[in-house]
Amino acid sequence: MSSTIDLHTLFNLDTLIEFLLGISLSAAAGFRVFVPLLALSVASVFGHINLPTNFDWLESPQALAVLAVACLLEVIGYYIPWLDHLLDTVATPAAFLAGTIVTASFAPEMNPVAQWTLALIAGGGTAGLTKGLMNILRITSTGISGGLTNPVLSTIELVSAIALSVLAIALPVVAGMIVIGFLIVAMQRIWQFFKRKTSVFSA
Repeated sequence: MSSTIDLHTLFNLDTLIEFLLGISLSAAAGFRVFVPLLALSVASVFGHINLPTNFDWLESPQALAVLAVACLLEVIGYYIPWLDHLLDTVATPAAFLAGTIVTASFAPEMNPVAQWTLALIAGGGTAGLTKGLMNILRITSTGISGGLTNPVLSTIELVSAIALSVLAIALPVVAGMIVIGFLIVAMQRIWQFFKRKTSVFSA
C-alpha cells in the first residue's frame, strides 16, 4: 500500500459513493451496532460487495454466524426494560467503533494513518452522533412515560437500522443524502438538549 495519498483516487465518483456507503452504515450502527455489520457480512459473502483484504474476516461464514447471533441478542435485549439502558451504556462506544470499522472498510487506498483517521472522524463521528441522539430520545421517553414507550422507540431504532443498512448497500447515494440531513438535525437536537441542561443548572 502506498504511503502517500493519491488525490485522483481520493477525489472521484467511486470514492464519493464508497464514502456515502460508509457513513450510511455508520449511522445504522448508531441505531443498532450489529445490524449494519451483519448486512455488510451478508453482502460480502454473497459477492455483492468486495471488501479490502484486511476485512476478509467479514466474508467468512463464521463471521456471518457470529454477527447473526450477536444481532439477535442485541435486538432482544432492547425489549427488556432494565437491560435497554445498560445496553445503551455499552452500545455507545461500540457504535463508535463499529462506525469506524465500517467506514475504514470503504476508505480509498491511502496511508493507514490517514485511512483510519478519516474513518474515525467520518464513521465514528456519524455513529456517535446517531447514538447520542437516540440516547437523548430514550432518556426523554423514560422520563415522560416511565419507560412504557421504550419498546416503541426500540422498534423504530431497529427498523431504521435495517432500512438504512439495506438502502446503503442498494442505493448508497440516496442513503448518504438521507444520513447527511439526519446528522444536521441530530447536531441541532443534541446542542439544544445540552443547552437546556446548562440553563437548568445555571438557574
